[in-house]
Amino acid sequence: MKKQLLTGNEAIARGVYEAGCRVAAAYPGTPSTEILENLSGYPEIYSEWAPNEKVALEVAGGAAIAGARAFCSMKHVGLNVAADPLFTIAYTGITGGLVINTSDEPGMHSSQNEQDNRYYARHAKVPLVVPSDSQQCIDFTKEAFRISETYDTAVLLRTTTRVCHSKSLVTMNPREDVPQRAYSKDLKKNLMTPGNSRPKHHEVEARLESLAEYAEKSPLNYIEGNSREIGIITQGIAYQYAREVFGDRASYLYIGFSFPLPKQMIRSFASGVKQLIVIEENEPFLEDELKKMGIPCMGKDRLPLCDELSVSIVANAFRDILGDSPLTIRSASEGLPPRPPALCPGCPHRGIFHVLSQQKDAVFSTDIGCYTLGAFPPLNVGDFLFCMGSSISAGIGFRRADISYGREDRKVYAVIGDSTFFHSGMTGLADVVYNRTPLVTVILDNRITAMTGHQHNPGTGCTLMGEKAKEIDIPTLVKALGVEEDHIRVINPNNLKACREAVQSAQEAKNPFVIITKAPCALLPEVKKRSAKNWFAVDPDICTGCKACLNIGCPAIRMREKKAYIDKDLCAACGVCFQVCSFKAISMGRKQR
Repeated sequence: MKKQLLTGNEAIARGVYEAGCRVAAAYPGTPSTEILENLSGYPEIYSEWAPNEKVALEVAGGAAIAGARAFCSMKHVGLNVAADPLFTIAYTGITGGLVINTSDEPGMHSSQNEQDNRYYARHAKVPLVVPSDSQQCIDFTKEAFRISETYDTAVLLRTTTRVCHSKSLVTMNPREDVPQRAYSKDLKKNLMTPGNSRPKHHEVEARLESLAEYAEKSPLNYIEGNSREIGIITQGIAYQYAREVFGDRASYLYIGFSFPLPKQMIRSFASGVKQLIVIEENEPFLEDELKKMGIPCMGKDRLPLCDELSVSIVANAFRDILGDSPLTIRSASEGLPPRPPALCPGCPHRGIFHVLSQQKDAVFSTDIGCYTLGAFPPLNVGDFLFCMGSSISAGIGFRRADISYGREDRKVYAVIGDSTFFHSGMTGLADVVYNRTPLVTVILDNRITAMTGHQHNPGTGCTLMGEKAKEIDIPTLVKALGVEEDHIRVINPNNLKACREAVQSAQEAKNPFVIITKAPCALLPEVKKRSAKNWFAVDPDICTGCKACLNIGCPAIRMREKKAYIDKDLCAACGVCFQVCSFKAISMGRKQR
């Protein structure tokens, strides 16, 4: 046993390791990414980046059926992708333990929506476990595996951004040696045809009754008894805020095992306090259940439904009860001007985006990734976005709507990254080819899964565990999906002449057309090492101040004394600015005045 300071994500990985897990799979997504990155450091566990979350859960589910303890992880929207296997695994049950992490993101720091995945547990009818700090992340994960095997069910482990990324002290223990459970062929249990799944539904309902009994005695649900004046029912990071605000002026019922709820425990706690408050982020998951039970309480009548909670929000919501003056905690960014997100200096997407932005009356269906940032000024390459992989499918719909109204002249471009294409873009391109939709698909291959922190994918030639892998060639794959070879262009996006020629060919094409840009992310170590030796500079004696170079949206370029200026320390030497300067005022390596 030893103590160490860990983030929630590191602690979950440690809990998975200590629980004797053998197989883990995930698709990277903030705020969950670091869990699998840390798991890959434990050689006893086979860890992989799957092409998407559905595949990750199916990999983990297969391992659990085989009798191993298995784990998979994803951000909240990833569970939408994995919902199909989740709902059926709830029927089949498992052989070994299966724990599924969903990392929700109140506040949407890097997500396209804000959803509360606690409802997935109720909908899929699987037990739900919710930790509030790093130690609980270890302990609750290990208990989740035990629950999974005891009750023959997958278990949903729900965290949020602040739990994932906050650090607290934990006690680490040795790994448990868990033998493989014997697998036996059982079609009625594991093969979900209608005839088998109908009786399984009855088994699921019976299992929930057993889990409700477990909830009443689960160590994950506990009471901290203090004052009987105020009782607080809470879970997750909201517990930390409540504890900081109310301190010993309240008693607490922590609901760590959250579905099914410990109703007898809740009733007993509620009857023992004068005033009952439910503090939880986002949806009133707990509060609604209390009200269905006929238990009066306050909560969302004072607390916001949207965004994250904080100490000051909780304190001010119950100021009349606390009798305190308003509490204001100033943000570190308070008073600073807003800084919109932008593509990094040297980003390989910038060149093709600059050329695409010059296409008149074009529409851009964009996707999830760094290239989403191309939708903002001055590039403006992006009109709508739904979810991972939607750019091609949504682009098909937009193009078909145009055609139905006789608007065949308006070009629609679907912009998607390499990892996103592997995730869920390939089926969209298959639809394009199958239904002969004249859509232009632009696949931006920057050789890595960049936005989530440089994770490998099927096109990088390396696995999560650092092993060499077969590098899936995107041009070959696109051709195999049926795109004609003369309608495929592979270009270096930093070469504006090649970009213009490819886009011009796409503009003239009447059939499905694919442009593949291939250049590594500017933040990859090998690229940064090369670019550190070179930079571009502006000669102020030649510069006319026309601001054409500002139109590429590079953070390294700004105006200084009415002349363009390139910050040497930011410049990544991609050369795009050099190519857009009509006056040849930009050159490589010249020191600036």
